[in-house]
Amino acid sequence: MSGPLRGFKIIEMAGMGPGPFCGMLLADMGADVVRVERLTVSDRGIDFPPKFDLLNRGKRSVAIDLKTEEGKAALLNLIGQADALIEGFRPGVMERLGLGPDECQIQNPNLVYGRITGWGQEGPLAQAAGHDLNYIALSGAVHSIGPVDGKPIVPLNLIGDFGGGALYLAMGILAAILEAQKSGKGQVVDAAMVDGVASLMTMQYALKQMGAWKGPRGHNLLDGGAPFYDVYETSDGKHISVAPVERRFYEELIERIGLSDMPLPKQNDPKGWSELRERLSETFKKRTRTEWCELLEGSDACFAPVLDMMEVTQHPHSIERRVYTEIEGVVQPNPAPRFSRTPSEVKHAAPVMGADTRPVFLDWGFSASTVDDLESKGLIAGT
Repeated sequence: MSGPLRGFKIIEMAGMGPGPFCGMLLADMGADVVRVERLTVSDRGIDFPPKFDLLNRGKRSVAIDLKTEEGKAALLNLIGQADALIEGFRPGVMERLGLGPDECQIQNPNLVYGRITGWGQEGPLAQAAGHDLNYIALSGAVHSIGPVDGKPIVPLNLIGDFGGGALYLAMGILAAILEAQKSGKGQVVDAAMVDGVASLMTMQYALKQMGAWKGPRGHNLLDGGAPFYDVYETSDGKHISVAPVERRFYEELIERIGLSDMPLPKQNDPKGWSELRERLSETFKKRTRTEWCELLEGSDACFAPVLDMMEVTQHPHSIERRVYTEIEGVVQPNPAPRFSRTPSEVKHAAPVMGADTRPVFLDWGFSASTVDDLESKGLIAGT
């Protein structure tokens, strides 16, 4: 094992989406992340075979009967040795299991107890079901994304689940672990997606209140309103992106695409944006995406082709930086960010549920006889 978190132990209560993604990030960085499954698993929407279960890569899996006092006691003994715990249930579920922060921190006063929800641990919506789209809608992000004359679009679940949720949880857990090393005391990290997405919108709030975000959706600098910050179709039906916000970069784009000698509206005058977009659209439709790449890629014109998920894995920049890897025939992103001395790595594909139950209990200090006893009673199991 390598990575800056080597030697740290994390318990992850099995769930979906942002909790597992947070655990994946920590596992990529070298932490021993143990995913705790119940012996009977409820429907989770999508059944991922292990090699495709990318959010659980690099972890170990144990299966414990949490309906029994002995099973919960066994898990609490594991928690007693952990640096942090991740759970993503509705508020109150862990408390009803007897595994809430109070019970766990009695067992382990240093424990960082990470909680990830959409709405947060309290508030009028705390107990309501929801998904990424609902959380980012309530946070103001969805309203700002979409065409000028159409409804808001449904973005990928990157903004709430992973950006405003998992990444904020990971940052909070790591900060709390650092603080615990000084104070000797753990604490609860309440990562709510509505909070995280609101935080991600900080710059937009600044732009709005200083008058730089004046118009409705699709009329502003960073929402597709500005013709020099947009996506254009090429002659072969593909697309490219241009984003030269700074004047010198904009002038380089205009010169490289052959419009420098034409009378164009001023770059930052919204009154002329419609005409400027029409000129740019006509120009970019004259060549293929590949031809525009040959002319603009690598320049200061702030250009990139719009690639699909598999095309990007074959792009020279992705290849040279080893952005992607392949494990058991499955292409997936390599860990990020990168560390010069303690590099992260994908240790292995996701395990079958419960596959590591016995080795984890032995590695975390249980005697072989105790593990035998738990197995004989059906309280833990490997699958």
